[in-house]
Amino acid sequence: MSPTAPPKATPDALRNLGPRSREMLAAAGIHSIADLSARGAVRAWDDVRRCGQPASLNLLWALVGALEGRDWRDVARNDRLDLLMQIEAIAEARKVLSNQETDTP
Repeated sequence: MSPTAPPKATPDALRNLGPRSREMLAAAGIHSIADLSARGAVRAWDDVRRCGQPASLNLLWALVGALEGRDWRDVARNDRLDLLMQIEAIAEARKVLSNQETDTP
């Protein structure tokens, strides 16, 4: 999290997040830096997508950068593979849980 932004502050206090990003976060129930920090960037990005918002990978890079005080382009260059693997792990876990629910009599 940005060292200068208090946790109850809204995401507009964070680097990389413009008005559209804040709208998408709000649609997913993320209204403060504390909300974003508690979920983490990958889960927040996934929640935004799951609530029907057109979240691109650029939003993910921006969320990570916002929480870590880094430029989104640095995140895209240096953390892309790790973040894509985290997204894949979430999707696989969701698939397994879904299959377990449908297999239960």
